[in-house]
Amino acid sequence: MRLIERVGRWFDARVQLANTAKGVLSHPVPRQTASWFYVFGSAALIVFALQVVTGILLALIYVPSAGEAWSSLQTLNQNVSAGWFIRALHGWGSNFMVAIVLIHMVQVFLFGAYKYPRELTWIAGVLLLLLTLGMAFTGQVLRFDQDAYWGLGIGASISSRVPFIGHAVVDLLLGGPIIAGATLSRFFAFHVFVVPGLLIAFVALHLLLVIKVGINEWPMPGRIVRRETYVAKYHELLKRDGIPYFPAAIWEDVIFAGVVLLSIAACAVVLGPFGPGGQPDPTIIQTAPKPDFFFWWLYTVLSYLPPAAETPFLLIAPAVGIAFLIALPFFAGEGEKSWKRRPIAVLVVLLVAVGWGALTSLGAHTPWSPVMDAWSGEPVPAKYLEGRTALERHGALVLQLKQCRNCHALGETGGKRGPPLDEVAVRLTQDQLIRQVVQGGGNMPAYGKNLSPAETTALVAFLETLHPAGQAPAWNASQRATLP
Repeated sequence: MRLIERVGRWFDARVQLANTAKGVLSHPVPRQTASWFYVFGSAALIVFALQVVTGILLALIYVPSAGEAWSSLQTLNQNVSAGWFIRALHGWGSNFMVAIVLIHMVQVFLFGAYKYPRELTWIAGVLLLLLTLGMAFTGQVLRFDQDAYWGLGIGASISSRVPFIGHAVVDLLLGGPIIAGATLSRFFAFHVFVVPGLLIAFVALHLLLVIKVGINEWPMPGRIVRRETYVAKYHELLKRDGIPYFPAAIWEDVIFAGVVLLSIAACAVVLGPFGPGGQPDPTIIQTAPKPDFFFWWLYTVLSYLPPAAETPFLLIAPAVGIAFLIALPFFAGEGEKSWKRRPIAVLVVLLVAVGWGALTSLGAHTPWSPVMDAWSGEPVPAKYLEGRTALERHGALVLQLKQCRNCHALGETGGKRGPPLDEVAVRLTQDQLIRQVVQGGGNMPAYGKNLSPAETTALVAFLETLHPAGQAPAWNASQRATLP
């Protein structure tokens, strides 16, 4: 212990950080802020530190190349001691960090902590939220499985819609006009260097502002914020009822951060790492790429929007939302802080929470992204096979093997992205069925290159049997009129 103390004194005599650290830890805070409502910021910082440590460990094994990325993750999962656990810690840590940062932003909004003189603290927090979401997206891409490949394609398609600079943005993200060898190297650089570097810089700025400007006091009803008097009243409150952050107010932060870390570890042990799923294959178009949990709401919105409204929504809504958050402290920087006297703020939070929750829930079952494993393995109901010819039975097998029921319901089971097939023979003639299968149309991709002529013939023969009993299938009236 004496040796450690001597070494510590030797270093401090040269770098002189001990007094600075003591001053930071012992800075005064209002007594009522030693509360469980003020623990989310420090918990987010601890989880970010966990992400940095686990990310460094993963980077020692991960190979950011299109040919090796998927294999390196399999190696981590199966061949590296505790590799799966480190991956799971990193993945679940990402989810927890997004959730905690969102909760922290809501708490800051409801407590009025964005008001004068903490405008810059709030803006730094908004940028930290955006960077946290950027870390989550780039991390998903690095899994480079089938979902990541097609999800990246969708992200690049969205980026290309930005006026004037869309193509340049796509080239920056992908390293060219398509997903190729340079793409993973770019995203690896973004995920490991660029975004974490910006996060560290803004975290440092955020902490500096919290220390210099002071942590927000408990929002008492009737305690009005006025630019002319707030700073003097805040310092008077610290003198009258302030306590040092360490050791008086730190324990709630420590306990909550410990619970969060234990929860992340428990999820890692019980639920394991995220993926990777199937190897990325651009030739497989029968897929419904799905983002990670915290982007499901956007996925649902895009699935229900008319195609013509997608681009305006993608370009306008995020810009308006971010601009509103950044401008908030400048047009609402004074007045009441207490949520008890800010019913509009409470209503906004409730509406956003209900809307986000509903859209996220729909994201698991929306027509755009049906539950892919709920019916693809179920056999065609027996009633659709009774009395069928060998060719028609073969068509039912093609329907099953090509996973058509991922998007189309049959016998009340199956996807809802496309129309049900129970009465398809009443709606489409034989020629129309062939054309739809081979050429596609609407939201349905063309399967002409994925089916042999014999498979197409068998599939259409089976589809022609799908009509109500006693009702004839559709027929081409012009051809019938020419018959003798």
